[in-house]
Amino acid sequence: MKRLDRHVCVVGLGHFGAALARSLAKYSEVLALDNDISRVSEISEDVQRALALDARDFGALAEVVSSDFDEAVVSIGESLEASILCTLHLKRIGVPMIRAKATNSDHAEILKSVGASHIIFPEQETAERLALRMRNSNLVDFIPLTGDFRVTDIVAPAAFAGKSLASLALRANYGVFVIAIKKENGTRFVFLPGPEDVIEPRDVLVMIGREEDILRASETGAGEPRLHRVAGGGWREED
Repeated sequence: MKRLDRHVCVVGLGHFGAALARSLAKYSEVLALDNDISRVSEISEDVQRALALDARDFGALAEVVSSDFDEAVVSIGESLEASILCTLHLKRIGVPMIRAKATNSDHAEILKSVGASHIIFPEQETAERLALRMRNSNLVDFIPLTGDFRVTDIVAPAAFAGKSLASLALRANYGVFVIAIKKENGTRFVFLPGPEDVIEPRDVLVMIGREEDILRASETGAGEPRLHRVAGGGWREED
């Protein structure tokens, strides 16, 4: 069994929130919260923990959510007051990353002002796409293909910097192919790169392969320092 070492709280179990919680529960320890006991009951078998409570109540929320959580998602759609208060409470609790669903630009501005780190507009975001990006911050975007195959943009891991595609042997080591490289913040593209092409820090690699294989490749060297180019060539660690 995989070790679930990320702790995520999802508040609000409507259509988007419930789908997100179920997707996240494959890779993370998920606490799902809603004030509707029927919604909590529906999801209780699909996540690690599900509770009914009113997220507007700071005391109740602080009893089950702590600063030890890696992220929280506020997916409350029925009440602007509840989503704003919940975001504020999570900020006070000390959750380091708070993603909050907004219904319009004004709502988004208020959520950001009270502590939201990232705003979600559900009509532009799918629960599956957000869950994958939450799992690995190197993932930029993906397009689902047949089965579990994906075309995915990932930020090149620091461990890839200064190495050629031939030396990385991505097909042999991970079962993935690089079909393009976005360089210089996407202002230049290398399509169908050759084995001699060298990966530079902050390159975005467009990969095709199975979802799990792409995730394994994107997590290469996780925790290692990021690098940047220095005068005269080569790279050194960022301060």
